[in-house]
Amino acid sequence: MAFGISPKHIQDIPLKQYSTEQFLVLALETAKQLKWNIGDTSTTGFVAYTNFSMSSMSEEVTLHIANGQAILKSKCTGNQMMDWGKNKRNTEDFVAAFQHVKNSYTTEELERKYEELKPTFLSEEEALQKRKAQTPKEKIGSFFSIFIPIEGYFITPILVNLNILIFILMVSTGVDFMSPANESLILWGANFRPITLAGEGWRLITCCFLHIGILHLLMNMYALVYIGVMLEPHLGKTRYATAYLLTGITGSLASLWWHDYTISAGASGAIFGMYGLFLAMLTTNLIEKAERNAILPSIGLFVGYNLLNGVRGNIDNAAHIGGLLGGIIIGYAMIPSLKKPGQQTLNYLTISALTVFILASSFVVYKTIPNDIATYDVGIKEFIANESKALEVYSLPPNTPDETYMQGLKEGIAGWKKNIQLIDSFSSMDLPAAMVAKNILLKQYCELRVKSYELQYLSVAENTNQYQEELEGYNGEIEVLIKQLGGEQEEDK
Repeated sequence: MAFGISPKHIQDIPLKQYSTEQFLVLALETAKQLKWNIGDTSTTGFVAYTNFSMSSMSEEVTLHIANGQAILKSKCTGNQMMDWGKNKRNTEDFVAAFQHVKNSYTTEELERKYEELKPTFLSEEEALQKRKAQTPKEKIGSFFSIFIPIEGYFITPILVNLNILIFILMVSTGVDFMSPANESLILWGANFRPITLAGEGWRLITCCFLHIGILHLLMNMYALVYIGVMLEPHLGKTRYATAYLLTGITGSLASLWWHDYTISAGASGAIFGMYGLFLAMLTTNLIEKAERNAILPSIGLFVGYNLLNGVRGNIDNAAHIGGLLGGIIIGYAMIPSLKKPGQQTLNYLTISALTVFILASSFVVYKTIPNDIATYDVGIKEFIANESKALEVYSLPPNTPDETYMQGLKEGIAGWKKNIQLIDSFSSMDLPAAMVAKNILLKQYCELRVKSYELQYLSVAENTNQYQEELEGYNGEIEVLIKQLGGEQEEDK
């Protein structure tokens, strides 16, 4: 049973009495007998894919002939770390089927068959390009190789290392490595509508490099490595890095638009963007048909499962969907330049146009998202200032003249009425239910304060205690409301 990034099993098969050409024909016929989907074929080997089923995510089987032997390799294409023996079974099935097939052809038939197949082979240049695209997958054989940039797998390990480094820095400053506090996440740059829309748009990017605990980080980095190994060789450094950052923004923006009061962090928006980009590529002929048919189901299952799983609480599905859609758009926009790899001008024009389009669109959306909570916070600060001023009358010394005390009560009544108007202005805002409920209590609190102040004013003006019982009733209700509101308001003295 193999384990790792794209688990695989390799078996060497000696050519024995067969030439390279003869063995290749027999190997191709064996793959057909096994009903594998044969992809690219060259003079020295081929790529085939097993059928997708409940027990198989469609493994990739490659055969390469060199130095008198054939190297047969089966590896997983799905997002999995263990193959449960599937790759070894594929190689064993091939060897067993080969023993039957080799007895079905004479030397002359093999030579004739080779000449018939030869026109369908890739040219040496095409075969070289295919091998270069496969190189990153081959070189990632150990755990530590995941973190080392190489040709075709350069930006991905840098992103992985950067995410890990930022997480280590967070933990080293005292942030909980399992479940960071909301305050810590905001301090480090998480996405939070009231703050992000208050002139801190840079959080749309910084939140993509923060993670809410070690498990969140590990899951995202595994998904990033998996898609990076497959996608970065096709895109190259510049396209890949640009697409990652832009889809990170579209994911963060979708989260900002959807959530009123949710703190968002994580690379999953950008990662979903890369999956979306790859899905777009898989619907074109940029990738060979057999490879497309093998990879598409596993990619589709991964995306579908995670979107469905995101319906649960504590998962920012809005960021996933925003990143995915952004990736699909970017993927289709990059198709023309990917079909003409030699035209660097077209490549850079595409990247520039996409960057301008995504950033401009994001700016427009950013400016149109209502920030009622930030406006509400400003209003609450005004409320607190009015309240503090209105309560100053209780700080007057005992020997204060009645006229001064009555003037303080009069100004206090004006302050409480101003707060009632302020609370009424909040009714047009789109606020969380908890805030709406709090506003109802705040209005009741202010109305009771007005009644209390008015009775105190009459008591002083008329020099009477006849309102004392009614005042005590109001003050009792005020104390109850203060406890319900969290005890933030100052009690009567």
